[in-house]
Amino acid sequence: MGLAKARSAIRKAANSVNKSNGSAEIYRHPVAFYQSYMEMERRFKIYVYEEGEIPIVHDGPCKSIYSSEGRFIHEMENGNNGFRTRNPKAAHVYFLPFSVAQMVKYLYKPNSHDASPLKVFVSDYVRIISTKHPFWNRTRGADHFMLSCHDWGPLASQGNAFLYNTSIRVLCNANSSEGFNPQKDASLPEINLYDGNINPKLRSPPSNISRPYLAFFAGGVHGPIRPILLNFWKDRDKDLQVHEYLRNDQDYYDFMLSSKFCLCPSGYEVASPRIVEAIHAECVPVILSDHYVLPFSDVLRWESFSIQVDIMEIPRLKEILLEIADSGERYTRLRDGLRAVRKHFVLNQPAQRFDVFHMILHSVWLRRLNIRIR
Repeated sequence: MGLAKARSAIRKAANSVNKSNGSAEIYRHPVAFYQSYMEMERRFKIYVYEEGEIPIVHDGPCKSIYSSEGRFIHEMENGNNGFRTRNPKAAHVYFLPFSVAQMVKYLYKPNSHDASPLKVFVSDYVRIISTKHPFWNRTRGADHFMLSCHDWGPLASQGNAFLYNTSIRVLCNANSSEGFNPQKDASLPEINLYDGNINPKLRSPPSNISRPYLAFFAGGVHGPIRPILLNFWKDRDKDLQVHEYLRNDQDYYDFMLSSKFCLCPSGYEVASPRIVEAIHAECVPVILSDHYVLPFSDVLRWESFSIQVDIMEIPRLKEILLEIADSGERYTRLRDGLRAVRKHFVLNQPAQRFDVFHMILHSVWLRRLNIRIR
């Protein structure tokens, strides 16, 4: 009944006048999103299964490229966020609090290329909770969710067919060509926190900072897209600062803060921590990826604060970006969009309203409601 009331309120808001000025431009439907968020805060309850032991369950990495995985698990386990319920009968969804990153660390045999230990662990975990509790079996896992930022998150979820095909999977590796289904799965932003915190240079970039470079990228050559980018632009144009590796006397974040656009090509997998870093640096992300379902795209208009360039257009990259930069108005609106959307990509400790933790929950909330905001 509570979910039905929430759906009704959201649909009513969706039919209202959709104001689209100022920061509202970053949302598909700002009124409907705000109503949905309020309904989530008012009603949403999550049961966290207590089965399993640290370090593979109830724990996760908080100081690495998988920080969004570990920080979410820690906030659900230990945070005072009001969403967790100890009464499973009062829950709307059920969280499987295992960490795929920890599985890889403790169960995977290095260089074996054998992911079966991960699948076996997931299979055993689902078997245990479905045997001990009635909740999995009554929906075949449709109201359960897992979360993983490791590349092998989708692979591990194959340990149970219903988890893979029916449950909500919150994944950084949100590749629609490899089984990611945006109707039931949710995309998780990849956030690299080397020491547990965002780099100090990105915490509050000055709005009037000089940005002499048109675009910037530095990174290893792996995956199908980066070789194309480096082949056309590596060390060839002073306006496009494209490098494989930076010298020891050069700083990665200084380049981001000195560039109008930050190039974010996929590597082996579709997600890249550069996207969130670019948002924090107020450097317009240029997304170079195939089949990537962008985080929070249920509610966010990514075109209002980022650029997507087709891989076939990489040879024309400078021409495309110069056209936007020279137009002035469009570039300014993209920068304004970055400032407005930044709060949704911040990992706070403890969690704060509208931050990454709450946006992840909202993605799960929408899928539990089975409603779209447009």
